[in-house]
Amino acid sequence: MIPTMIPTMKPPMKPLRHAFVLLVAGMIGCQDGASDDSRISTTGPTKLTTTFLPNAVRIHEKVVSGGLPDGDDAFDELKSLGIKTIISVDGAKPDLDIAKRHGMRYVHLPIGYDGMTLERMQELAKAVTELEGPIYIHCHHGRHRSPAAASVACIGAGMIPAQQGMVALHIAGTSENYRGLFQAVQQGHPLDEALLEQLHVEYRETVPLPPIAEAMVAMEHTADHLQLIADAGWQSPAKHPDLTAGHEALMLFEHYTELLRDPSVQAKPAPFQQLLRDGQATVAELQQTLLSREDDRQPAVTSDSDVMTIWGRVQTNCKDCHRNYRDNPRE
Repeated sequence: MIPTMIPTMKPPMKPLRHAFVLLVAGMIGCQDGASDDSRISTTGPTKLTTTFLPNAVRIHEKVVSGGLPDGDDAFDELKSLGIKTIISVDGAKPDLDIAKRHGMRYVHLPIGYDGMTLERMQELAKAVTELEGPIYIHCHHGRHRSPAAASVACIGAGMIPAQQGMVALHIAGTSENYRGLFQAVQQGHPLDEALLEQLHVEYRETVPLPPIAEAMVAMEHTADHLQLIADAGWQSPAKHPDLTAGHEALMLFEHYTELLRDPSVQAKPAPFQQLLRDGQATVAELQQTLLSREDDRQPAVTSDSDVMTIWGRVQTNCKDCHRNYRDNPRE
């Protein structure tokens, strides 16, 4: 539910599935007519086999897209890939300490699910041009924002033909619901070299986010914890024994509470606020149900399927809010 930047251009889109078939069919010819620049990829996007890096896709010999590197094992895997620079396009604050321990530089260039500004497109292209590589570009799950950002960056820098950006989205499994991300890639084109040379980018390790976006990041991480617990049959996951269902549901409820108190939320349209209140009420039901199940003094009166039903309603509320207020470019 992270509301963020709006794309600067919105031309009519072809049906994405048909467009992808045409792009793949024309890929060889497009590559033959591509620039003579030695930077240009000769292979095309490929899925990488990784253990600790979610959804890793090599976009170019210098650029890999994927999900959040979490823990030393993930950073060791980045090191095995030769990664020197990490670019986060996620809203969450990067883990700078662990990156520095592994000798890697972190750069924070966050984007939204609804697209990218022209300025951000140019900054990404400049980054992959001049920062030390190989470069790992990540969002949270590595499925939507990072492959789009990495593709836009490489297309803008003249490192891959524009058509390969759509192939990268397909390999990463980017949802067609994120129209702004698809538009950004479809609109991608090599930027003038003089423009890139003159462009000044302040590469910051972390940048502050608007309060709503920061709250949504926290909610997303808590929801991920709850999904891990749900996958473990509403028990603490073996790899995360510190996570308990009742506590994580309580934390999610509190995130909703604080968000609804925020003045910037209170200035939003009434339907948006109502979706948040509906979500909070459903999370409260989930919280009470899970806490009662954890109470040894009373027998559990709800089955796992009952809890999953409530959890499904929480997720549906999130998806409705995302669809209406986060994922798509504003008309």
